[in-house]
Amino acid sequence: MQKQTRIIIENVMPQLDGGTHFIKRIVGQTVALTADVFSDGHDVIECCIKYKHETEKKWQEVRMWPTYNDEWNGSFKVEQQGFYSYFVEGWVDYALNWQHGTERKIQDHQYVKSELLEGAEYIEAIIKKVDASEKDYLKKVMQLFKSEADYNEAVKEATSYELKSIFKKYPVRYIENKSSELKVYVDRKKALFSTWYEFFPRSSSEEQGKHGTFKDCERLLPRVAAMGFDTLYFPPIHPIGEINRKGKNNATNAQEGDVGSPWGIGSQYGGHKSTHPELGSIKDFKSLVKKAQDLGIEVAMDYALQAAPDHPYVKDFPQWFKWRPDGTVQYAENPPKKYQDIQPIYFESTDWKNLWKELLDVALFWIEECNIKVYRVDNPHTKPFYFWGWLIGEIKKKHPDVLFLAEAFTRPKIMNELAKQGFSQSYTYFTWRNTKAELIEYVTELTQSSQKEFYRPNFWPNTPDINPFPLQGGNESIHLQKYFLAATLSSNVGIYGPVFEYRISAPLAPGKEEYLDSEKYEFVKWDWDIQNNLIHRISQINAIRKAQNSLQQTNNIVFCETNNDQVIAYYKYDDNKQNETLMVVSLNDQQMVQAMVRLPYAQLGNQPIRVHDLMTDATYFWENEWNFIELRPDLPFHLFKIIK
Repeated sequence: MQKQTRIIIENVMPQLDGGTHFIKRIVGQTVALTADVFSDGHDVIECCIKYKHETEKKWQEVRMWPTYNDEWNGSFKVEQQGFYSYFVEGWVDYALNWQHGTERKIQDHQYVKSELLEGAEYIEAIIKKVDASEKDYLKKVMQLFKSEADYNEAVKEATSYELKSIFKKYPVRYIENKSSELKVYVDRKKALFSTWYEFFPRSSSEEQGKHGTFKDCERLLPRVAAMGFDTLYFPPIHPIGEINRKGKNNATNAQEGDVGSPWGIGSQYGGHKSTHPELGSIKDFKSLVKKAQDLGIEVAMDYALQAAPDHPYVKDFPQWFKWRPDGTVQYAENPPKKYQDIQPIYFESTDWKNLWKELLDVALFWIEECNIKVYRVDNPHTKPFYFWGWLIGEIKKKHPDVLFLAEAFTRPKIMNELAKQGFSQSYTYFTWRNTKAELIEYVTELTQSSQKEFYRPNFWPNTPDINPFPLQGGNESIHLQKYFLAATLSSNVGIYGPVFEYRISAPLAPGKEEYLDSEKYEFVKWDWDIQNNLIHRISQINAIRKAQNSLQQTNNIVFCETNNDQVIAYYKYDDNKQNETLMVVSLNDQQMVQAMVRLPYAQLGNQPIRVHDLMTDATYFWENEWNFIELRPDLPFHLFKIIK
């Protein structure tokens, strides 16, 4: 039978797909809710948010308040990692309805003795719930309501704020209704704020022609830390297949001495639970991870679910791969690209349960053996969505600190679905957004649409797979622009180095976004001791990010009007508006540009401000809404801290 209620609760936001997926927050953030809550007639209604952490039995409660058109607002703070459940509850509040109606009658000079007796009944219903001082007050009011001689004083108390506050504090919830339960997953802060640096460990050697080792990587950790990076991401560190190994520049046939692609995982030396013998042992890797942690750096591993033809899985578990009628196996393809050195795992195998369990064991192995807490996941969009939801959920149950970055440059709905399935961060289209209009449109989509509730962007100007056209042959200025935009538009940022800071950008061929002599297929002898202005500025930007809370989040952003399409400006603030910054960036890497920038005066309190340029240490006092800006290619941006 239908439950009797008069309360309608609709449009509880935020929620994803009717509650099918969960929204995301980090520890200490607030979940701000809106809901349409109303009833028939004109009775006074009340509503609240009920919420609890998955480890708690008792629901906590915060009241909501009405705004307009039957919309109610409320919020609660999430204090620990893991899942919280929440829902909206509404009810007709007859005690408040009585007080409101009685007040209207008194204002109309009506005699309300009968109403006072009714009010005494509402007091009687809650008097056992109140504290001692409140009980004394309510007993006094009940006596007044029942006394003919104290009518005037009774009328005064009937409409008092004190009585109203007690009724609100101890509501009797008649014919209440509640929304369906929704969930929010809470991560540690690094899910929202991180600074990534990627390099190939096999290119870490100081000797020409010698394969780098984990010990060589340890030597480079202070360099990574000095540049302000807190996450060091390595491409796969596992043994590399020898069958169908790729040669330099993705040649189909490897020559003697070619080291192959790290993503062609597995050989006679082991598979996903082994390290490449030339890099070192698992013990060596654990030492590297520990030394990185001592410098405030977390090592992120590549979680690439694919196998070389000589991976042990192929022999031991042939049912996990798809075989052609002629007995050969289908290698990986992403037309026009072909990956002859990789056999994709067949997720539709009849033995899928054991397959899933083994892949979970792989992830748990590195977490529990080497204290890995961050995974960059290779091509997750080519594996089943529900597999990721299951795997991430299983790992989070035991290890809630573990984070997952989805490396998927594909269709928007697919990228969104991966984020909804639980990926902590996601690669984005930032690499291909170059004009002012493109940048504003894309960042607005990420921060103002429903994506802000579940999609945490990570902006990368380049990757080993992507040598973007603007950087090919690009000067220092364009590299400065790209890093500054990535690091201040998004709170998660990363670069592939030292290619980026050394401005190595020759393409494989005209019109190709691939690197010539790519490290994906060979190791390189880098001079890791080089210092240049680009490294200095990257380090400076990263240090500023760590000091300014407004840059440690992505969604609180307002784009500012300028009178020059080659100048983009945006204002950011932290959740408490205790830290505010203003970024102004030239998109012209060749010439000086000038522009008038309009301050977001409404957000700044419609008052003059002082701004301190954290890049140059200069301070300015701006009295007007519009202000003059000049930018040169050698420093194509301002990063102002706002001082009111």
